[in-house]
Amino acid sequence: MKAARMARSHRTPRLACLAATLWLAALFAAFWWFEARYLRPFDERTALFSGSDLRLPVELAGPSQIRLVHFWDPACPCNVGNQQHLGELLERYRERGVQFYAVQKPGSQGQLPEALRALQPLAGLTGTQQLPASPAVAIWDQRGQLAYFGPYSSGFNCTSGNSFIEPLLDALLEGRKVLADNNLASGCFCEWTK
Repeated sequence: MKAARMARSHRTPRLACLAATLWLAALFAAFWWFEARYLRPFDERTALFSGSDLRLPVELAGPSQIRLVHFWDPACPCNVGNQQHLGELLERYRERGVQFYAVQKPGSQGQLPEALRALQPLAGLTGTQQLPASPAVAIWDQRGQLAYFGPYSSGFNCTSGNSFIEPLLDALLEGRKVLADNNLASGCFCEWTK
């Protein structure tokens, strides 16, 4: 009887260790599955955004409302991270006098999600052949001067919490001058030109 109790008492810690090991393995597998399924790989490349060649079409150039141009490639997985943020920008700034446009990568196939269909397609924007990467954004102020060209944010994801765009738009709407048309950034980007 004593021998059976002692054998059982030695098995209990082993079973507990085995159960804990299996639980940790299942937890690790679940985390790995979640990460592989929902998080895109982070492209740690750096891109230099230079807006010196960007020119609005004649009908949009000159004094007017603030104009935001979204550059996107339907095949780029990095778009997923900024589409919700772009939808929030539309909702927040469209009624405040910001015009929203979209330029799709030449030769690509695809459509913006339903929430972003309010972006007007823009053709005739000079300088897009020199774009380093997408997604990207260019913003022209009320005088028609390029105020910003670059990414929505720097880093793995793009939200209103780490974006450059909201403070910039707020400054322009308050009448302050902004000049940030050359930016070096690391983030999730896809090549614009081959």
